[in-house]
Amino acid sequence: MQRDALVRWLNEYLQIGAFKDPSLNGLQVEGKAEVRRLGVAVDAALAVFEKARAAQVDFLITHHGLFWGQPLAVVGPHKKRLEALLKSGINLYTAHLPLDAHPEVGNNAVIAQKLGLTALAPLPHPRYGNIGWVGRLPAARSLGELERLLEALTGTPPLVHAGGPERVEWVGIVSGGGAGEMAQARALGCELYITGEASHAHYHDPFELGLNVFYLGHYQSETFGVKALAERLSAEFGLPWVFLEHPTGL
Repeated sequence: MQRDALVRWLNEYLQIGAFKDPSLNGLQVEGKAEVRRLGVAVDAALAVFEKARAAQVDFLITHHGLFWGQPLAVVGPHKKRLEALLKSGINLYTAHLPLDAHPEVGNNAVIAQKLGLTALAPLPHPRYGNIGWVGRLPAARSLGELERLLEALTGTPPLVHAGGPERVEWVGIVSGGGAGEMAQARALGCELYITGEASHAHYHDPFELGLNVFYLGHYQSETFGVKALAERLSAEFGLPWVFLEHPTGL
């Protein structure tokens, strides 16, 4: 498949231009014109690029890219990352907020699907719009059941701050660094809020709000979207793909 055709399809499917995002979403580094094999990863890092090269990836899609709204000199780690991509001919495509918010393959939508949530409604972010979701479990479940389910999905146990009821029905989800939205989730009726990265500044909030919070880890909470997008691309275009795992433990 031709790179430019794939980029056009991704830009339209993910609605890249619809988000005010500090990330430079879209094709960040141009490589080979023909795409034979996809790679997906959470982070654009040198170790990931080396894994992509070893796996003979032509087109790499990451959730976190190389550019975040500031001009960067091509020195140090930034120089090494760009050099690795340019020497290998790997295309780098990044989708940050578009891959959090997408209703089919977004991080939050996929977590909601795996939990079986229904009656989905947006959980709006004050700066970035509707990127999270609120939904209802098919039946009330205990925190222990949900903790085990999420551990099975991510491979690591969530950090649990149990400030709410033992059994929950309404759940809010914002992947990544979503601790600041827990009060909004509680205001929308959630008894459990699922996010990625724990925040010292928000440690006391769950207990004072009467809300349960599960922290999956920033990295683990954002593996869902890139994998779902790769599956969608494979179904659409028949492209083989590989998930380039490089967990941060955070």
